[in-house]
Amino acid sequence: MVSHILTQKLDEEKVFKDPVHRYVHVYDKLIWDLINTSEFQRLRRIRQLGTSYVTFHGAEHSRFNHSLGVYEVMRRILEKFMTRPAWQEAMPGWSEEDRMLCLCAALLHDVGHGPFSHSFEKVFNTDHEEWTGKILLGETEINQVLKQVSDDFPHKVNEVIAKTYENKLVVSLISSQIDADRMDYLLRDAYYTGVNYGNFDLERILRVMRPHEEYAVIKYSGMHAVEDYIMSRYQMYWQVYFHPVTRSAEVILRKIFKRVKDLYDEGYDFNCQPHLLKGFLEEKMDLKDYLRLDESTILYYFQMWVEEGDSILADLCDRFINRRLFKYVEFNPSIHMRLYSELEQLFRQAGVNPDYYLEFESSSDLPYDYYRPGEEGERLPIHLLMPGGELRELSRASHIVQAVSGKAQTDHKIYFAQDLLEEREQAGCRDVVAKIRQALRDAEKSGAR
Repeated sequence: MVSHILTQKLDEEKVFKDPVHRYVHVYDKLIWDLINTSEFQRLRRIRQLGTSYVTFHGAEHSRFNHSLGVYEVMRRILEKFMTRPAWQEAMPGWSEEDRMLCLCAALLHDVGHGPFSHSFEKVFNTDHEEWTGKILLGETEINQVLKQVSDDFPHKVNEVIAKTYENKLVVSLISSQIDADRMDYLLRDAYYTGVNYGNFDLERILRVMRPHEEYAVIKYSGMHAVEDYIMSRYQMYWQVYFHPVTRSAEVILRKIFKRVKDLYDEGYDFNCQPHLLKGFLEEKMDLKDYLRLDESTILYYFQMWVEEGDSILADLCDRFINRRLFKYVEFNPSIHMRLYSELEQLFRQAGVNPDYYLEFESSSDLPYDYYRPGEEGERLPIHLLMPGGELRELSRASHIVQAVSGKAQTDHKIYFAQDLLEEREQAGCRDVVAKIRQALRDAEKSGAR
């Protein structure tokens, strides 16, 4: 029996004016109720691109509008998939519940993100996907809305997001190498950062996308649109997501959280006590406390800690608030395997604490991967539907995609507080600072590409 809430429509369609998709359309009462939960509204207070706003001043958009965008892309995919009688053979048994599962998973896939999520996660050893599951299944408004469908519906939505749901086509639409999530964030992040790299023809891709058993495929005539999408992704990672200035801000962010945790563990008496972070600092954060955290609360602490008694915490917070970022040089770790320990020792000799003012940071991306069954990080490839009806993996048909397939690229950088080295140099530590500068020049030569 189909739950009444699955088919219940709003008396009047709701629309969100959206800079990427022009409009986001909401017809279903269930979706509207989810948008109005406090847990989903919290996403308005969490930036989509973390610290990228220090590099691209327009990158202030939130997880809220990205989540709406993913929902809208998914809604448009389903509108075609489920209304074409000729395609129904590829979707046997699909029901209204499957449609709503896709829409709910698209809307809620990022609901577990915390403030400055990836930097926060690394220091406190947490994972936004785990929190997404807790929000879907715990005592939350979202859980209560989803339970209106059935008691096990929250679990099904969680399984779709966790990629364990039995219907693989449903999973692939939200988590694959060409899914609703990626198609929205590339276009959205390109729009808000003001770059052209991430633009591709979404309309064309949606027109040539077809359901096929356990995943969606692309009609062969749409191959060039997908090539453009793959290259857009490649360029966005290296020009926006891994921008060295953005990474410098992330390094300082991590150092702040590390300093706070180190001080807390030492029993330091903060002038401004980190009450809202207590759960993470004591490694027993509960869901209620987690949902109270957003970037507004974190930035409040940073503002207060600029005047904190601990000079390192005060300095790091001032750097983040006022964009006094670390400098960086590239390096090749295979050539300078002992560089970290050498620099760490030299920094200590100069009186600069390397725990907070020196960082070796690496970023890596794989723009597209062909099918490598059984290997770690196995990804579902993109398949083209050829004129004869057979399927061909994308990199076997496209020379452009073949050139980047299966080739992970990693960038290594050393971040450091150059201004502190200059201070130490003026204070008489000229010899040791000269050795540090020489080591950094040698590292940069090895890392030049």
